[in-house]
Amino acid sequence: MPRLSHAAVPALGATALAVASFVALLAIHLGGGGAVDLPWAPTLDLRLSFAVDGLGALYGMLATGIGAVVFAYAAGYLPSHLAHQGRPAREAWRFHGAMVLFMAAMVGLVTARDLLLIFLFWDLTAVASYLLIAFDRHERESRVAALMALLVTGITAIALLIAALVLHARYGSFQLPEVLSALQPGPATTLAGALVAVAGLAKCAQAPLHFWLPRAMTAPTPVSAYLHSAAMVAAGVFLLGRFHPLLQASGPLLDVLLGIGLLSIAVGGVLALTRDNFKQLLAYSTISQYGYVVAMLGLGSARAALAASFYVIAHAIAKCALFLTAGAVTQAGGGKRLSDSGGMARAAPALAVGSGLAAAGLTGLPLTIGFFADELFFAAALQRGPGMALAAVGAAALTLAYIARFWGAIFLGPRPAGAGRASPALTVPVVVLGGLVAVGGVWVQPFAELAREAGTATFGAPDAFKPAYHLDLRAENLMALGTYALGGLIVATRVLWAPVAAGVARLGDAIGPQRIYEVSLRGLNSLSDAVHDFEVRDLRARVRPILVLAAVLVALGILATPSTATFTVGTIGTTDLPLALALAVVIGAALACTVPREHLTLVLVLSTLGFSLAVSYAFFGAPDVALVAVLVETTITLLFFGIFSLVPERVLRREARARESRRRQRINAGIGVGAGAFAFLVVWAALSTPTPEQVVAAEHVRLTPQAHGQDVVTVILADFRGLDTLVEITVVFVAVVGIATLLRRGRLA
Repeated sequence: MPRLSHAAVPALGATALAVASFVALLAIHLGGGGAVDLPWAPTLDLRLSFAVDGLGALYGMLATGIGAVVFAYAAGYLPSHLAHQGRPAREAWRFHGAMVLFMAAMVGLVTARDLLLIFLFWDLTAVASYLLIAFDRHERESRVAALMALLVTGITAIALLIAALVLHARYGSFQLPEVLSALQPGPATTLAGALVAVAGLAKCAQAPLHFWLPRAMTAPTPVSAYLHSAAMVAAGVFLLGRFHPLLQASGPLLDVLLGIGLLSIAVGGVLALTRDNFKQLLAYSTISQYGYVVAMLGLGSARAALAASFYVIAHAIAKCALFLTAGAVTQAGGGKRLSDSGGMARAAPALAVGSGLAAAGLTGLPLTIGFFADELFFAAALQRGPGMALAAVGAAALTLAYIARFWGAIFLGPRPAGAGRASPALTVPVVVLGGLVAVGGVWVQPFAELAREAGTATFGAPDAFKPAYHLDLRAENLMALGTYALGGLIVATRVLWAPVAAGVARLGDAIGPQRIYEVSLRGLNSLSDAVHDFEVRDLRARVRPILVLAAVLVALGILATPSTATFTVGTIGTTDLPLALALAVVIGAALACTVPREHLTLVLVLSTLGFSLAVSYAFFGAPDVALVAVLVETTITLLFFGIFSLVPERVLRREARARESRRRQRINAGIGVGAGAFAFLVVWAALSTPTPEQVVAAEHVRLTPQAHGQDVVTVILADFRGLDTLVEITVVFVAVVGIATLLRRGRLA
């Protein structure tokens, strides 16, 4: 029995897991759905709540079903990709591990019902996408693209977290069904809806936050095919669908979605017509076609919700096939650019057929699933009015033009020199997906039913529209005919509009959002470098900003807070004299630390300060704290002595002779006095405030049985200190792994 290669084992495992996950989701969906609801942190109203409804089933089955096809494709693609770059085959484990991580995060996201769980999986998709886009980490372009995607989608993810907190503050729950059922119009609802929209639009690469998606095409083809057809970008429109009732209750937000969707259709479509690179063209087409979905969600009707869900299905299947086509053609020697390609239909007829069916589906030709996607799009647009109907025809015609350009430039015309046959391992997945596009064109009911259930979960009400072929002159058919005619006209008149489109692309490169991102990033890097240079000059320069800002914040707090009965002056009795004497010694030792220049003298005076504080703790009735302070101070003093014994004597003498300017000394003294004064005010206010009648201790005692403990101390140690220790262990583990990696690379070098 032949032994499996390093690349084959993880590929087969990932594919099998994806297939099993798809079958499980399908079975749950056909069985009427399912739910899991377990306590996570009940006192914080957090639950491990998952459910498979129509919307979750649609996106979950896309993530696992398309994932299975892409993982199978990667089994044939990745070994060649790694060999071409001279990388070991074992890196396939890292690749497929990250792909499975993304699939799991996507399934968790679409089934989660707790707001913080949704945020957790949302962020996990960003982390997994970073790992995948940066898979070719030795290439600078891959690292830059991964960082861009992480920053755009990661920073905007904070908006989702803030929205969750706003909703919890307004409706008193983190459970999404409870929040959506209690929605009421108001400022908090509108704010939360706007924040959710920002997070979703950034993830699905809608203008003006679209620029990260084309840069992400530096990733290997299976990554592009998966993330940008059925996973990462789809997560953005899923979020808009899941929170659609919130957007509906948030005033004009749906109109904003409609406008951004139409803008993205135009921007992505025009730029797709100007791109020569296979994957760049497909990336801009993804921006444009997800603009369809955003626009349909912005229409705010049951039919539009049905149309949006159906379009997601059709787009995912067809677009994934075209991405995989680009990788297959490139590995067959057919180039990476349209200008270097052509004639591949004769070299790879099966690939041409499978890819042709996918292209026909995206352009909405009859006998493909895309025809019904456009029919639903047109029907939803007609409900809004003639203006929206014309915009829908223009959008569909634009899609026909750039998809026809993509497929025709690769498969028609003369065959380039050096082009070979496409690998069967890379051809079969394309044919399978193309076949699904054709099956959906003659047997649309399963896809339509899944889309109907997802649309019902989105809008809250079903739509009775049934996609079907009608040989008559109804408006949808006339719009389809208009699309074909206008799309053909765009293709035929390329020489007329190409210079204008190229000019628009150059203008966007010069002043568009990507340029703003790059300038902003360089500015932040420059600011960070300036702050770093300022801080590393000496310890005082590093501590000074902290003390100054802390003093300013405390001063603002004091000015903004009523001070009546905040500061009280007590009396010093005879019994307080030993403590007062110890504190006087502490003050004297602290002032004495500013005088010595010799390092040995400074250490001794500093240790005097520490031991004096230990005596003060003892007078306060805390002998355990005093003992710890003595041990710590002794250790630190010995540590200083040990360090200074290793430092050359000439260095110590040079540092001891160094003198600061009078101006710097006055500044340091002023900062020290100011920071100390404000710290004194904080301590004085805290000690002057009487102990409240209701303390948290009673609540801790009441909650102790829920934490499965017998006493409060045990629970606190187990919960808080245990979690703290876990974090510390995690940090140490990460540091050890990093150090081990660096040492290993050093040995290999």
